[in-house]
Amino acid sequence: MIKINRLEEVFLEHNIYNRRISELLNVTESTVSRWVHNKQQPDLYKLYKIAEYLKMDIRDLLHKSEWMKGEKNFDKV
Repeated sequence: MIKINRLEEVFLEHNIYNRRISELLNVTESTVSRWVHNKQQPDLYKLYKIAEYLKMDIRDLLHKSEWMKGEKNFDKV
């Protein structure tokens, strides 16, 4: 499974629990859990609100994609 977001790592680094994020965004804890485990992704607005709450750049909540790492060459498509 491809990890799109880094929420699990970021929440651990900041000692943040799913419950706090669910209260902040008015969603269920199970929804936040699905985001944390990359089963589902938050919409851009919610991702922005998480970044704002944690006082960090929204890009730091995301994993770099493979094409950004130069591991795939799409020029041949």
